[in-house]
Amino acid sequence: MAINNASAEEKSIHRGHPSMLHLWWARRPLAACRAVLFASLVDDPSSCQEEFPTEEAQDRERQRLFGIIERLVKWENTNNEEVLEEARREILRSTRGNPPPVLDPFCGGGSIPLEAQRLGLEAYASDLNPVAVLITKAMIEVPLKFVSKSPVNPNARKMEQTTLRGKKEWKGASGLAEDVSYYGKWMRDEAERRIGHLYPKAKLPDGSEVTVIAWLWARTVKCPNPACGTMMPLAKTFILSSKNGKKAYIEPIVNRSRSPPQIKFIVKNSEGLPPQPPKVGRGAKFQCLACGQVPSDDYIKAEGTAGRMESQLMAIVAENAKRRIYLSPSEDQEEIARRAKPTWLPDEKLSGDRRAIWCPLYGLDTFDKLFSPRQLVALTTFSDLVIEAREHIVEDAIIAGLLVPLQPDFTRK
Repeated sequence: MAINNASAEEKSIHRGHPSMLHLWWARRPLAACRAVLFASLVDDPSSCQEEFPTEEAQDRERQRLFGIIERLVKWENTNNEEVLEEARREILRSTRGNPPPVLDPFCGGGSIPLEAQRLGLEAYASDLNPVAVLITKAMIEVPLKFVSKSPVNPNARKMEQTTLRGKKEWKGASGLAEDVSYYGKWMRDEAERRIGHLYPKAKLPDGSEVTVIAWLWARTVKCPNPACGTMMPLAKTFILSSKNGKKAYIEPIVNRSRSPPQIKFIVKNSEGLPPQPPKVGRGAKFQCLACGQVPSDDYIKAEGTAGRMESQLMAIVAENAKRRIYLSPSEDQEEIARRAKPTWLPDEKLSGDRRAIWCPLYGLDTFDKLFSPRQLVALTTFSDLVIEAREHIVEDAIIAGLLVPLQPDFTRK
């Protein structure tokens, strides 16, 4: 029960948990991994007849070990050295001072090797997915290189030089964490300076501004009906939120005063009935909201392949006081997004194997076509900042006298 409760509690933890580094499918709870590793290596008292000859003695010892597990799985004890050291002693005692290494051949998000390392075990991990490998390296391999090392960023060095307490003791990877925080903030601030104008805040009806966390777009194609010609939105649903008391949906409005008719979107924050989406049946079949025609999926694929697929802003999702706010799109917001002009495109071809990826069927045959121009500007900006940040880090590390091998130079091609 203690393990189940601790594992469930991890789902609501949003600070300090590896899931905040990167989401991963079926991430194993850290509490469960810690408990399983401990239980796998520590002998049950029944196997130690000489030390615990009676059932009563075995049960007392078993309850003592259960108590260690109950303390071990609590989130607040994740970095509690007293609790961890108690668990490590039991593992060493059961393995006669020679605990086996732990191998996780499909490590995924890295929960098992991370907890093995926390329990003082030698951990090995691998995975076929390069993203999983990167996440695990960032959690269990890279930090080991910087254990008990001071941060190299100029702010931390300046504080150490001016403090009256002398040089600060940086335990574990706290020095590395300080640098990650410093250079991450530098990247964030520099990105805002360079491209912040492309990500404006949204205005509420009362005139106040809120931070936008998402712009929801729909791809569009021209209706094949010669008497219509409306740009049809290819949307699966108009529902934004189905939570009781927080329901919100998109209502399409057809403006027939224009030729061809124009579709606009209005966000409704109410308990009303959302309109039926234009998605019809299986495949890429959508109904035109203006005339009701349902083009074949072959037509939509042909429009995409011919480069005639466009996009339209459907809704804006903002956040205020930890509450999501759904807003109708505005011409200003859409115009600002279209101003983005990427200077570089990842125009490598996508896989031609249609069993693996279907995007090329709709003309999305290169990586850059999977993103909007604004997304491409943001991605390339952060790629540039990673390279620039590394240059700053190397310079600061040399000044600080930190001799840790860094990865080879890399540039975007």
